[in-house]
Amino acid sequence: MTAVGMAMDVLFADPNIASDGLYIPSGEDAVPVRLIARRPDEIIGFGETRVISETTLFDVRVSEVPEPRPGDRVTFNERSYVVQGEPERKDPDRLVWTLDVRPA
Repeated sequence: MTAVGMAMDVLFADPNIASDGLYIPSGEDAVPVRLIARRPDEIIGFGETRVISETTLFDVRVSEVPEPRPGDRVTFNERSYVVQGEPERKDPDRLVWTLDVRPA
């Protein structure tokens, strides 16, 4: 395992940063995972107007969820979410999926 991989494991193990959740692939059983929740506001331009929209993103390790797909579900803090859009791996070592979700 690389140093970056070990650092990611430490990050996802930290209870101040990551939390337990469930990943539920379509038509399959739930898988326990560690999630990092992010809720940034997204600013969308519409002509002369700017609209601020709340978003929810979850980071999950590729080692826990190798192939997430749109339509899969995530349960976090007793709330259920649906993965919308294609998951992305933005980190240089491609160790973490970023999931854009909406409430189920």
